[in-house]
Amino acid sequence: MTPSTPAPQTPSDTDPAAPAARRRAPRRPAKPDAVLAAAVDQARSALLEVAAAEEIGGYVGAAADAERLVTHRFTALKPGYRGWQWYATVARVPRSKKVTVSEVGLLPSGESLLAPEWVPWSERIRPEDIAAEQEQQAAEERAREQSREAGELEGQQPADQPDAETSGAGEDD
Repeated sequence: MTPSTPAPQTPSDTDPAAPAARRRAPRRPAKPDAVLAAAVDQARSALLEVAAAEEIGGYVGAAADAERLVTHRFTALKPGYRGWQWYATVARVPRSKKVTVSEVGLLPSGESLLAPEWVPWSERIRPEDIAAEQEQQAAEERAREQSREAGELEGQQPADQPDAETSGAGEDD
């Protein structure tokens, strides 16, 4: 039988009041990987698989997303997408010079025209919307009242009240 070694205890295991260990966020590399940064032609050819050549404009630049992961951006000339940019993300495994395209797509830039943030229907109703609906209902009610009064003046039954003869009230069997 092999003796087991107890796991080392951290301060948070022994003291519940001790602060939890802080995890560091992954750091973004300061400069892009040289092999991936040079893969502009591969990024453009990957974009040509999803977009027409006339929709892909000039090269904007490359940004390192992580170690051995770079995103290339190109101006979008697609109608209706002024200010947007095509992107192609390329990667490679350690000690390899082979570039792999991971993802392509279209992203907005700072100058892009974007749809406004969605607002739920209940928050979109303005007081003037409610007031207009209430006024319309009041006008319809006034019109009904006027038609009732006009009918009573002429000795007729109002339109929304059934006639005693047609309703069957007072009939003998």
